[in-house]
Amino acid sequence: MKVLVAYASKHGSTAEIARAIALDLRADGLAVDVQQAGDVSAVQPYDAVILGSAVYMGHWLEAARDLAAREAVALRQRDVWLFSTGPIGEPPKPAENAVDVSEVMDLTHAREHQLFEGKIDRTRLGFMERSLVAALRVPDGDFRDWSEIRHWAGTIRAELSLRAVAGG
Repeated sequence: MKVLVAYASKHGSTAEIARAIALDLRADGLAVDVQQAGDVSAVQPYDAVILGSAVYMGHWLEAARDLAAREAVALRQRDVWLFSTGPIGEPPKPAENAVDVSEVMDLTHAREHQLFEGKIDRTRLGFMERSLVAALRVPDGDFRDWSEIRHWAGTIRAELSLRAVAGG
């Protein structure tokens, strides 16, 4: 079984999550490719797709939305999972409506969407981003829960491994 983990990442945090998911999926011998969403030319070669994006102002990055729209027909013929990275801090901010992925869910017929907390490193942010983070009083730090990410990837890995053993 061949799996694509595609992602859109602005400062690298979502890319790191995508690579961690791919590493976990490979544990049972699944063939996994990891690519930036904007670099994916087609999903045809894959049996399953995991698509993720960083969230800004409640929405996915354009590259991930574009991939979902461009490959919608092919994605609906595969198992698809979605993940987002965004809320930061304790309690997570923004707390409500952190991401609207309903359109992407509808386009892809994704099985599930998972929201993971993100990471803030002000040294990597532009002026407007730093201003917004300051206004929201969001602390610097890495709030990603790696055990939660591995657990989610493990549930996908188990499901795909069962399908591979069952022959599809």
